Amino acid sequence: MKTAGTMQKIKLFREFFSGLTHAYGTRDSGTGRCWQVKAPVTDKTVLDHLKGLRPYGVYLLTGNRTRAVAADFDDPDPFPPVEFVNAALHYGLPAYIETSKSKGFHVWLFFDKKGVEASKARVIVQRILEEIDSPKTEVFPKQDRLDAAASYGNFIFAPLFGRLISEGKTVFIDPYTLEPYKDQWEFLKNAERAAEPLLDEIIELNALAVPRTPASRPPAQGEATTKFSLPPCARAMLKNGVFRYQRVSCFRLAVHLKRLGLPQDVAASALKAWALKNRPFNGKRIITDGEIIEQTTYAFARNYRTYGCESEAIKPYCDPRCPVRRRSGK
Repeated sequence: MKTAGTMQKIKLFREFFSGLTHAYGTRDSGTGRCWQVKAPVTDKTVLDHLKGLRPYGVYLLTGNRTRAVAADFDDPDPFPPVEFVNAALHYGLPAYIETSKSKGFHVWLFFDKKGVEASKARVIVQRILEEIDSPKTEVFPKQDRLDAAASYGNFIFAPLFGRLISEGKTVFIDPYTLEPYKDQWEFLKNAERAAEPLLDEIIELNALAVPRTPASRPPAQGEATTKFSLPPCARAMLKNGVFRYQRVSCFRLAVHLKRLGLPQDVAASALKAWALKNRPFNGKRIITDGEIIEQTTYAFARNYRTYGCESEAIKPYCDPRCPVRRRSGK
């Protein structure tokens, strides 16, 4: 008989690890053989998994959307997963490490109950993997959408398989101590889930190319395909001007304007107008047109990927809610 506590755990588990409702994967613990079960995913399916009776492999992809994405690190070295978590936090994305059933780790990112377009989640995860020099790491779901060629996708085994928990496997661990959280259910209850607008902003700010899915409407004739948006710090600096570090500020603003697709000469013209708003401390002069052209030229000479969040010029304008500089308790 299921207790109220058991039902709450099943409900919580399914909020994080759900996808297709008419099929799931499983595994024979003795032989290691995996296969698909074409049957409804029920509370009993989840309960058997949590009890360690029968593993539950979740097909994360439903249509072109997913409520979770996982990077599968097939290596006992914990450094790459920890590095992934830290890199994800730079974008404001909470990520969580699970010890897999074998020797490696899964790093999970969770999304709200509406889910997100899988293509968006996958391209961001792939960018993070490239940044930490682990580009060949598998990402689940493995496809952007279900179609005739992939009617189910690929399943990944969910965490918290009862039989393995005592061995420290399929549990979530603290990225700093690498020790399992003492209360896995309390951890899961407090795990953060990202919403799709955050992914959109990350994609836009980093000029990531997202494959178009059938559910995505193509732009109408004459409709802009790029939305002009800037991080909060840049918007504040452009609106109100700055009081110091004009050259550094000019360079950083030029980098942002380049990311938005503005030509170099247009960016320089915009920054000349911006300079008129500056009010330097201690009677210092306003940055000259020549200096603006110089800093803009530097900004356009290379593809700068950083946002200068740690720069003294940017800190006074930093917004804790910014998706590229989300602070965690700081």
